[in-house]
Amino acid sequence: MPIRTPLPPLRPSRWPWPLPALLAWAGGWAAWVLSAKIGTPAGLGLLLGLAVSAMLAATCRGRWRQGIAAVGFPLSALALGLGQAVPAWAWLLALLPLLQAYPLRAWRDAPFFPTPHDALRGLDDVVGTPRRVLDAGCGLGHGLAALRRLWPGAELRGVEWSLPLAVAARLRCRWARVRRADMWRLSWAGHDLVYVFQRPESMARVFDKARRELGPQDWLVSLEFPVPGQAPWARLHRPGGRPVWIYRPGAAAPGSTAGERGR
Repeated sequence: MPIRTPLPPLRPSRWPWPLPALLAWAGGWAAWVLSAKIGTPAGLGLLLGLAVSAMLAATCRGRWRQGIAAVGFPLSALALGLGQAVPAWAWLLALLPLLQAYPLRAWRDAPFFPTPHDALRGLDDVVGTPRRVLDAGCGLGHGLAALRRLWPGAELRGVEWSLPLAVAARLRCRWARVRRADMWRLSWAGHDLVYVFQRPESMARVFDKARRELGPQDWLVSLEFPVPGQAPWARLHRPGGRPVWIYRPGAAAPGSTAGERGR
């Protein structure tokens, strides 16, 4: 009886985002084009492209990124199939608004994922009432809105590199001061609390900046992603919700283990 060797598990890609997604999209297209060149029926070629794209998408880190990588090839194939009369350069022009909203300089930061409505509930019980709060990478202002529900009297500020998103956040959150600027170059000093919803690879850099620019009584709050190697001051985690990691970069965390509060 032949011995079957199991396939090795797919390992998460170590390439910086969005290169894994681009690879998944390109892999799907390459499989489709090669299948057409050898005379494979279009339906089977499309299925082959979907399989290759899905396999490569599975190597991305995180469910959201896997989903983005997986849908890129079928959506582009659908669009091209419905608009074959449109010249190729027109599809390149269609990418310009996306590049404006999510410029290349921001590709190493978090993609646009809004803060859920009640994701920060209970944070005020831990950090008290900060006077000046910064949402670093505020996108369309969902995080600012969540922060305002906690502290309606606080001075809320947001910083966003994408010009269209910054303008939209400014219009949406007229009660906040939103700047179009680089969150990494803008000083965080003078804020009692800085809120981020970044990506895992950015958290060490976030903490280093906070440790340099925030005082010992100031707070750093991260939705979903912890700082690697750093014990938080506290952690909020309600059933079905994202964890909220709470740090005081200028002070030692209480105890040697992470403080937790279940919500």
